[in-house]
Amino acid sequence: MEEMEEELKCPVCGSFYREPIILPCSHNLCQACARNILVQTPESESPQSRRASGSGVSDYDYLDLDKMSLYSEADSGYGSYGGFASAPTTPCQKSPNGVRVFPPAMPPPATHLSPALAPIPRNSCITCPQCHRSLILDDRGLRGFPKNRVLEGVIDRYQQSKAAALKCQLCEKVPKEATVMCEQCDVFYCDPCRLRCHPPRGPLAKHRLVPPAQGRVSRRLSPRKVSTCTDHELENHSMYCVQCKMPVCYQCLEEGKHSSHEVKALGAMWKLHKSQLSQALNGLSDRAKEAKEFLVQLRNMVQQIQENSVEFEACLVAQCDALIDALNRRKAQLLARVNKEHEHKLKVVRDQISHCTVKLRQTTGLMEYCLEVIKENDPSGFLQISDALIRRVHLTEDQWGKGTLTPRMTTDFDLSLDNSPLLQSIHQLDFVQVKASSPVPATPILQLEECCTHNNSATLSWKQPPLSTVPAEGYILELDDGNGGQFREVYVGKETMCTVDGLHFNSTYNARVKAFNKTGVSPYSKTLVLQTSEDTDSEEQTLPFPVPSERLPLRRMSPFSSTLNLQPSFPGRSYFDYRSSPHQLSLHSSLQSLNAPGCNFETQSAPYSQLVAWFAFDPGSAHSDIIFSNDNLTVTCSSYDDRVVLGKTGFSKGVHYWELTVDRYDNHPDPAFGVARIDVMKDVMLGKDDKAWAMYVDNNRSWFMHNNSHTNRTEGGITKGATVGVLLDFNRKTLTFFINDEQQGPIAFENVEGMFFPAVSLNRNVQVTLHTGLPVPDFYSSRASIA
Repeated sequence: MEEMEEELKCPVCGSFYREPIILPCSHNLCQACARNILVQTPESESPQSRRASGSGVSDYDYLDLDKMSLYSEADSGYGSYGGFASAPTTPCQKSPNGVRVFPPAMPPPATHLSPALAPIPRNSCITCPQCHRSLILDDRGLRGFPKNRVLEGVIDRYQQSKAAALKCQLCEKVPKEATVMCEQCDVFYCDPCRLRCHPPRGPLAKHRLVPPAQGRVSRRLSPRKVSTCTDHELENHSMYCVQCKMPVCYQCLEEGKHSSHEVKALGAMWKLHKSQLSQALNGLSDRAKEAKEFLVQLRNMVQQIQENSVEFEACLVAQCDALIDALNRRKAQLLARVNKEHEHKLKVVRDQISHCTVKLRQTTGLMEYCLEVIKENDPSGFLQISDALIRRVHLTEDQWGKGTLTPRMTTDFDLSLDNSPLLQSIHQLDFVQVKASSPVPATPILQLEECCTHNNSATLSWKQPPLSTVPAEGYILELDDGNGGQFREVYVGKETMCTVDGLHFNSTYNARVKAFNKTGVSPYSKTLVLQTSEDTDSEEQTLPFPVPSERLPLRRMSPFSSTLNLQPSFPGRSYFDYRSSPHQLSLHSSLQSLNAPGCNFETQSAPYSQLVAWFAFDPGSAHSDIIFSNDNLTVTCSSYDDRVVLGKTGFSKGVHYWELTVDRYDNHPDPAFGVARIDVMKDVMLGKDDKAWAMYVDNNRSWFMHNNSHTNRTEGGITKGATVGVLLDFNRKTLTFFINDEQQGPIAFENVEGMFFPAVSLNRNVQVTLHTGLPVPDFYSSRASIA
């Protein structure tokens, strides 16, 4: 837990927080330190004068946070944040933690009150020493900031774990280590002093003796106060304001600024935010584990560089000693170059080890701090800091992005001494750069914990060996026909996860994967054995270990044999890159090879058959502002701007129909529904680019949109409780929309071909729920059969 200590220290005094308060920017300060860094602002910048002039905003306006400029390089460096004002011009100084601290503009007036109780000057301004944002205090002063009781509890537990042994208070000479503490006497005793001064008889027999550590805590700590509202000090927190993201009391809801806001139960939001923080920590934990493996790899590289350097030097010395005396004069220069290369490689790798070690230490500290916060049982206190912690965890995870865990230097010395020239050319002797032929990639490793079966499909995931230094340009996934036949390629590309749908029931499939680069192809991975079944009640299953000896039931659904859903290994990347390799295989040809004669795949015999699919929204490819719930079937957004979320399953053949119910619809926004490519833009309305085909609709009418072209305005809109249907018909190559079981306008788009994913764009004023596995509307099926 030592890495967590920096999280528990005040940025001003450098000591553990004492009575910490939470600033609007989510950073913490000791209450005494906050008072010490207050400065007075001009009268013109006071909250009263700002409100009188009409140019100010309310002190804690969280609703417009995403629409306000938080930082500007053109001004003094401090932006507005609710009550944040311009930065004071008072010279700054360094705190023990190295951050800037703004001292008071003038010495505090003489007073007989303690510093914590001394009155705060009028028009006081406080500047956060971490993000350097400034805030003009209102009439409540520092009492307007909530106290971080969760942080106090974490500090208490940390100090308790680090506390030294307690000594007896009654030993006359050298105090011995205390063994008990009497709660009634409030005295620590060693065993001899307890028997002599506190015998277990008479009135003393009723006294309660506890271990020293427990007694120290009960002696030092007062009972935890009940959380009260900062605006109504006599009221306890009872609800959670969703818009302001803070606990509130009943009086706030009845007469305060939260009266018109959406609120939820405090306990439910406490559990939800704890779950979100735990999920975020899981991702960060994986990154920390990879970082530890990467550090081991870097340390091995140091040893390998040392060994390669010794070997290279020995070879060079042997060659130089075989030459004439002129070669000896040149030898020193060549050795100098080798040593320089050696030192350069070691310096680069050691610098990377140092950098990665510091970052891992910070990450581990944040993880331990978050785990301690999760242990807290105070819902309101937890919710006061949970959003900031979740953002920090996601930000730290993003800092471990791709490229951070890649060595910056190779271990090989790509130099070779050319000793063939004649003696008269010895003075021109120099190294010749030799590029050895690049080896083939290492054999991929199937990740059993991520392989699963679900919805008549099999998902396989793989990765390169941890210490592999040869990059792979792509991977080739092969499946047999489910009847012991030949293997066939079902996917070729750069991704490391693939889901293949439409497999047969009661069939045993063998899967394997190999990697390739410009040099060649790696050996195959171990063969994975999957067996499908007709068990209709089975849930999603994870492959057990060892896989070859097990048989997995696959839940029976109507087979949609043309659906191939590829989960990308990182967001924003296309599933297919046809230009990167001659090995690329198109989606249709891949699936046709599986359905070719001899594979014994079942086919649909009906002239017009629907391929039923069950799926949910995909958090991995969605915009970061999208909020998921209900097992990823319900989505909304935290931003006023439109954000895009895709379904997990992509379609390329058959007929597919799904619906979305409008759970919330405020202020007449324009949500858009439709289909899109995997690389569609996620930060604009669906249909703004050429990767999406959509219908956007308000409360009165709708339009179709593709590539920012608006067509077919149709009367009739949506309200809360409305149902929007999307029908994707690859047989007729059309896309059609429905509102409340009635077709909305004509056929929206024709000549629809390729791989499409269900898609929705919405903002914070809309919430929708997805319904899948639905049959095609009856009137459409009958009309299609007649056609």
